[in-house]
Amino acid sequence: MNPRARYSLVSFLTWLPAGLTTAPMVLLMAERGLSVAEIGVVWTVYSVVTIALELPTGGLSDVVGRRRVLAASAAVTVVAMVLVALSTSMWMFVLASALKGVARALSSGPAQAWYVDTVHALDGPDADLRPGLAAGGAMGSVALCVGVLAGGVLPLAVPESLIEPLAAPPLLAALAAAVLLGVVLAALPEPPHVVARSFGEVLREVPRTVRSGVRLVAASLLLRRIMLYTVVFGMALTTIELLTPLRLADLAGTAELGATAYALVAALGFAGSAAGSALAPALARLLRGNAGAMVTGVVAGALSLYALAATTGLDGPAGLAAAAAAYVLMFAGLGAVDLLGQALTHGEVTAQERATVTSVTSLSLQGGGVLANMAAGALATAYGVAVPWTVVAGLTLLSALLFVRLPVRRPETRPHGTLAQNKVL
Repeated sequence: MNPRARYSLVSFLTWLPAGLTTAPMVLLMAERGLSVAEIGVVWTVYSVVTIALELPTGGLSDVVGRRRVLAASAAVTVVAMVLVALSTSMWMFVLASALKGVARALSSGPAQAWYVDTVHALDGPDADLRPGLAAGGAMGSVALCVGVLAGGVLPLAVPESLIEPLAAPPLLAALAAAVLLGVVLAALPEPPHVVARSFGEVLREVPRTVRSGVRLVAASLLLRRIMLYTVVFGMALTTIELLTPLRLADLAGTAELGATAYALVAALGFAGSAAGSALAPALARLLRGNAGAMVTGVVAGALSLYALAATTGLDGPAGLAAAAAAYVLMFAGLGAVDLLGQALTHGEVTAQERATVTSVTSLSLQGGGVLANMAAGALATAYGVAVPWTVVAGLTLLSALLFVRLPVRRPETRPHGTLAQNKVL
């Protein structure tokens, strides 16, 4: 199996548990007595834990290896998903959410770093990363699409006498994470990079690696713009994921039917994201550069968010159809931007900082999520869901300015090392 296929498989299995729990998660917490504000707290814990661990775990991956950190992430995911299924109080959900944050932080950089390091080792530092990154991004979106459909339909298919319907998807997610653990251990050989030999070396090396990655981001205008956009992207995603299930449950009439409705709408959105990721390289060629493609994707996503806010005036099938259409266009546009941003980010870093800088990106995403969690619920309670959706649409549209006249480093100053250098540094 070639590196692209392995990376695609790991990307699929990494995102499958998240897909399986996307539709029922908010509704499961609501069914077990949590208010909208308490659900927001649970989500905030996830974001805060992820933010706190993003840089240390990214540095850990750069020090001890991609494979070990990915395996640890899969193992923690198994425990977290089982706990979600068993939780009966806010504090149990908080603990499960914290474990999910640990797993997310552990997984946010190593898989991409593994693929890039492996391709550079095989084909040299100037190898085109976009096709493989596109394939991995598309497979992650396919996993979310398949998972959200399965997680939305499963509660209707499981007999209540056997298990609480909304608890079935988290249990299936735990099984998927266990499969991921086996794949990582069996099929993901460690690429050439520096690996610390002792626990003491790990403790000393991780902070140095983190500082190096942060300094690199701070010194690069391109990376600063990408990180700022990612904050806005995180706000948009969190606002959508927090409010859409509750909105569709109101339209459908019951929590189980709401989970299925959200699954169908979200699956179409993830399919749009897969298409956006897959078509991003072609879009960049058509528009003669990453900058035009990224501006186009952001504007398309922002206009779709405005359309989603407008659907709150519709009821029944018309409301569901309009929301689905907005989801597809929004995720297609933003999926293309995400892929191109990844390629640009990897072009700015070396192997020794790759997972750390990827973790900075994930930290920015979760930071935006924390801001949205604090504001979206309050705005929706006071003014309805259309207002927070409109606010994030406006912020997303403004963020397109970050990619106008996108700074690109001259080839002779691009930071990359040869395979021999990567083994020594």
